[in-house]
Amino acid sequence: METELLSMAAKAIVTMADPMRLMYLALGVIVGLSLGVIPGLGGIVGMALLLPFTFTLDSYSAFALLLGMGSVTTTSDTIPAVLFGVPGTAGSAATILDGHPLAKKGQAGRAFGAAYTASLIGGVFGALLLAVSIPILRPVMLAIGSPELLALAIFGLAMVAALSAGAPMRGLAIAGFGVMIALIGSDPQTSTQRWTMGTLYLWDKLPLVPVTLGLFALPELADMAIGRRSIAGSAKIDARSGQWQGVKDTFRNWWLVIRVAWLGATLGAIPGIGAAVIDWIAYGHAARTEKGAAETFGTGDIRGVIASEGANNAKEGGALVPTIAFGVPGSASMAILLGAFLIHGLQPGPAMLTKNLDVTYSIIWSVALANILGAGICFAFSNQFAKVALLRHSVIMPVILTVIMVGAYQGSRNWGDLFALVLFGALGWAMKRLGWPRPPLILGFILGAIVERYLFISVARYDWEWLTNWPVIVLFAISLWGFVRPFLREIKVAGGVKSLATGYLPIARINMNTMFYCALMVLIGVMITEALPWKENAKLVPVMAGVFTLGVLGISFLNATFRYGAAAGPGDPVQSRRMDLSADDDGLAKGIVAKRALSFLAWLLAFLAFISVIGMLPTILIFIAAYMWVEGREKWRLILPVAVGVMIFSYILFDQLLSLPWPRTVLGNTWPVLREIIPSL
Repeated sequence: METELLSMAAKAIVTMADPMRLMYLALGVIVGLSLGVIPGLGGIVGMALLLPFTFTLDSYSAFALLLGMGSVTTTSDTIPAVLFGVPGTAGSAATILDGHPLAKKGQAGRAFGAAYTASLIGGVFGALLLAVSIPILRPVMLAIGSPELLALAIFGLAMVAALSAGAPMRGLAIAGFGVMIALIGSDPQTSTQRWTMGTLYLWDKLPLVPVTLGLFALPELADMAIGRRSIAGSAKIDARSGQWQGVKDTFRNWWLVIRVAWLGATLGAIPGIGAAVIDWIAYGHAARTEKGAAETFGTGDIRGVIASEGANNAKEGGALVPTIAFGVPGSASMAILLGAFLIHGLQPGPAMLTKNLDVTYSIIWSVALANILGAGICFAFSNQFAKVALLRHSVIMPVILTVIMVGAYQGSRNWGDLFALVLFGALGWAMKRLGWPRPPLILGFILGAIVERYLFISVARYDWEWLTNWPVIVLFAISLWGFVRPFLREIKVAGGVKSLATGYLPIARINMNTMFYCALMVLIGVMITEALPWKENAKLVPVMAGVFTLGVLGISFLNATFRYGAAAGPGDPVQSRRMDLSADDDGLAKGIVAKRALSFLAWLLAFLAFISVIGMLPTILIFIAAYMWVEGREKWRLILPVAVGVMIFSYILFDQLLSLPWPRTVLGNTWPVLREIIPSL
């Protein structure tokens, strides 16, 4: 058996050494790197884009093209995450927390070097795991059922304490709110419309892309506009030496890289646990296990970049395990890859481990080679990427905002995506300013629907007997400790239960945080009230999540508002220890900050208004030109090439290649009517 495996592996690498197949692999890598840089796009878009081009290729070339693309989108998505605080894909959101602060310090090259090296190691590790694990893990994968998947999802939610650092109660509360947001839409059990507010857009739940970009991207652009400076400010960038420093940082933390790569590859092999969850779990693991991480993560700790990037590339190899061995896609992009198997006459399952073993190993080699080539290309051009951090805000801000708008619209290709982007952008900016950690919100949003789905499947199939399964018991016990730990910390900080019950101020401490608490509690109270008349299965999880969230919010509110020495908001110790980016206004007066924030909001609303009237492409041209002229007084010889160039790029990529149906406009709706009226006049 071992001889056969080695001979098939050797045959596969000889097959993949063909120059034409290597060319297809390189083409896929270039496409994947390009898509990873653009917020809102990613592996699933790339798979859908390239799949038609594989119909006439042999199976080796087809999978080289597709996997070359899919393996490296989570390598290049580091670039916008580090430079702009904008996740290129959902799998790079955690990279922002330490990568972007490093860019602000002029150490973007160091962050790139560490990220690319960790991505390379993680990607190759995932491919090796795929190579050795398919025959071994087959019985293990078959033994994993809905109860185990439920326990894993709840374990993921328990990571919020690690992602909240100095504000664990706020983290728990906002994670619960994220779970409630995840349950918006048509209930799959009873078809009950949950919190849809009568809009068709919310029937199919909120898409992940506009929510993620709103929470993490728009607040960074708003702060860039408020500060009116480049990303790196006055800091100098030395990408070459910094890049080498990042490589050395990665090998210095080799044990962390191995751990998160193993974690990413293992979780990637579990269907339903996608990249948007894996990087947060890996980041939370590093935050809990690395020495001194609680004080430095979120402020520019290179280990935070390594943890996120090492895990999200490794998950690609893991996601291929159930796809190849069982025909069960490990992720959304793997579902499209499954279609490629069928197109080329390959049946996922035992046949891929016997008569088609050479194809299986060619897939493994494709993943490994793609990660090596992708990291090499990124290393070669990282110096140019890093210099983007020195561009003036009036040049880079409108370009990135335009890309974010179009990327968010990819969520469900609906006007609601743009409204959701702005709404969650405002929420994310408020949370950032007031010291509320944002990672728990996105983690709760991703895992909320997964928890509900596997809960009902487990009860329907096994009644409540699944609670006695030892893997479920172990994971629940670990998760329980994660949820209880913030409460124990509150008691410890207060000096014991007695001090916690008595150490309150007679007068409330009123500030903006108080208003945020009150608004959130009112909103959750209204949501619970609306949920009570629903059918039993439809309201069970929403009401449980709502009551839990309201209870934690109440305790946190009392401590923040009435306790002696409680954190009052930005500037206090809680703010500095939370695992999130913090606002830096360089000493600007509050009035100036508020004025510039309102100005940014006005630009944002004007963007939406122009889209509704004249369409996306003309708005891109007008918006970029107007912003560069009004905010930066840039020269027209710079304004015109930038504005026209971005519009042409958007037209070619989104209109011609991706066939994106642009938002309907007022002119588009009225023109047919006018065309009929004018001749009659």
